[in-house]
Amino acid sequence: MQKKYFLSAILLATLTYSAAAYERPFPSNAKRGTMTPATYPAIIIDGKERMLSPGAQIFNTDNTIDLPETLRVSNVSVNFTENNQGQIHRIWMLNPQEASKPLPVQNR
Repeated sequence: MQKKYFLSAILLATLTYSAAAYERPFPSNAKRGTMTPATYPAIIIDGKERMLSPGAQIFNTDNTIDLPETLRVSNVSVNFTENNQGQIHRIWMLNPQEASKPLPVQNR
């Protein structure tokens, strides 16, 4: 019986480790900046007030979606994309490892 629990624990640890090693893919048109929350639908990126697009998504470091009204962070490194009107469409809050990596090469 203990062998069964031991094997289950090993399997669970392996699955947990592989999930923690997941590297988030960012689009090739992503830009990098520093984000500070503002009154919705505005957001401050690199000290400039920008507008969020309708349906904008903000992903936290756990890759789950945060609502703009719930943001309590300031001066956090982010990758973001813009829509055709120049509004911020998607934001990914970066952990220190992601922030230290260069941006993906943009498609030409």
